[in-house]
Amino acid sequence: MSQPAAPPDDAGLLKVFRAHPDTARPLLGLHQRIMRGPSPFTAAERELMAAYVSGLNDCAYCHRVHTATAEALSVPAGAVTAALTDLATAPVGDRLRPVLRYLRVLTLTPARVTGEDTEAVLAAGWDERALHDAVMVCALFNFMNRMVHGLGVRADQSSVTASANRLHRHGYSGIAALLGP
Repeated sequence: MSQPAAPPDDAGLLKVFRAHPDTARPLLGLHQRIMRGPSPFTAAERELMAAYVSGLNDCAYCHRVHTATAEALSVPAGAVTAALTDLATAPVGDRLRPVLRYLRVLTLTPARVTGEDTEAVLAAGWDERALHDAVMVCALFNFMNRMVHGLGVRADQSSVTASANRLHRHGYSGIAALLGP
């Protein structure tokens, strides 16, 4: 079997979504619900989780876009990088730290998630709804990271900035609106 052709330099995610609106629309609807719908987590915290999971997966595109979006939504600059480098000292708050530890295990070694991992999240003051929402963010971005890698999606800094601004201002439904009728 031959390898697919190398993607063009401007192979951004919006271009993929526009080429495949039949799968993009429901996927963006799921994004909107998970990332912006009602949740014990703020939109900023969910974007931080998305950036963190994407960083663990070495998905530069998603990591950069969602780090910039998280920062636009009030996450301190450098917090995502700090969490990836040393979660114990990262400026993410003591309550969010066990959630990110949980997401690390779920992303890198999913079969090794234990009751202790779950209990640490609950002991930090989160409820089972919060745990569910964190798992959904993690699952969504593990999916997206593989999609982005598999399709060769990438972007220059101006595209990253534009994507982050769009997510900050309009959420994921704003991307769906760009797909047309």
